[in-house]
Amino acid sequence: MTDLSVSPWPDRRCVLTIGAYDGVHRGHQAVIQQVIRRARLTDALSVVVTFDRHPASVVRPDAAPKMLTNEEQKRELLAATGIDAVVVVSFDESQAQETPVDFVKRVLVDALHVEAVIVGEDFHFGHKRQGNITLLREMGQRHDFVCEPLVLIPRADGVDEPVSSTAIRRALAGGDIDVATRMLGRAHEVRGTVTQGDQRGRTIGFPTANVSIPEGICLPSDGVYAGMYRRPDGTEHPCAINLGRRPTFYSSQGYSLLEAYLLDFTGDLYGETACVQFLSFLRSERQFGGIDELKTQLVKDIEHARSAVLARRNDLV
Repeated sequence: MTDLSVSPWPDRRCVLTIGAYDGVHRGHQAVIQQVIRRARLTDALSVVVTFDRHPASVVRPDAAPKMLTNEEQKRELLAATGIDAVVVVSFDESQAQETPVDFVKRVLVDALHVEAVIVGEDFHFGHKRQGNITLLREMGQRHDFVCEPLVLIPRADGVDEPVSSTAIRRALAGGDIDVATRMLGRAHEVRGTVTQGDQRGRTIGFPTANVSIPEGICLPSDGVYAGMYRRPDGTEHPCAINLGRRPTFYSSQGYSLLEAYLLDFTGDLYGETACVQFLSFLRSERQFGGIDELKTQLVKDIEHARSAVLARRNDLV
């Protein structure tokens, strides 16, 4: 968290944007690039103001969304935009009760010396989401800053809806990996630790990495996917991903498990942090009549995954 009891840059002004920035998707990226361009005009600092958790996790925890990125990923993605600074505000019960006027005065004016605020045209903030573009403009007149709302980036896939974290979560829930990828501007990636499983894959000749994903992270719908697996040393391996409840072996497994079969790989992955990217949806999960039928399908899945990863790589060349 950033200490805002004193100004981080007492002799500079800044151009900033505010938000949860979950996913740092194409819409977020467009806002940030405008912040950077605007800051360069007056030699101001370009800044993202975000929070240490999604505000909904405090305000309405029962309905809080699953996150597209963990905090480490979000920081990495924000840094990659070229922004000068990221200010992380602690969001707790006290923060949730702060009025929009008090937040603007305390954080934007007194601590950050804001020169311009750039946000999406539907931006709301503060207690009960009472803050909006109108309030920012009114306060800007009193405290010498401007507010520039931006038109939201459209999905560009024939759906009359802007790019948003909510739309990406909905696409993932439907297994629409291509749609989610276009809105994110990259493949959806989840991170977790490789843990000891029941080794059923190993016993049938298809050893998989059992990746434990934190509960609050957004996963696609159950199914089989083509993907990429990145190890801590940065090496990447094409993989076939099974995400589901393994109905062939268990009649009532109460949770989805992520298993990644790394193509053309042998080695010990236990205890490592795995970064798993979802590139293409291959098929829905289903129950097989026996081990032989499952093994036959797994061979097909692996070859389909190999072809899908190669095709995606060629698209990026």
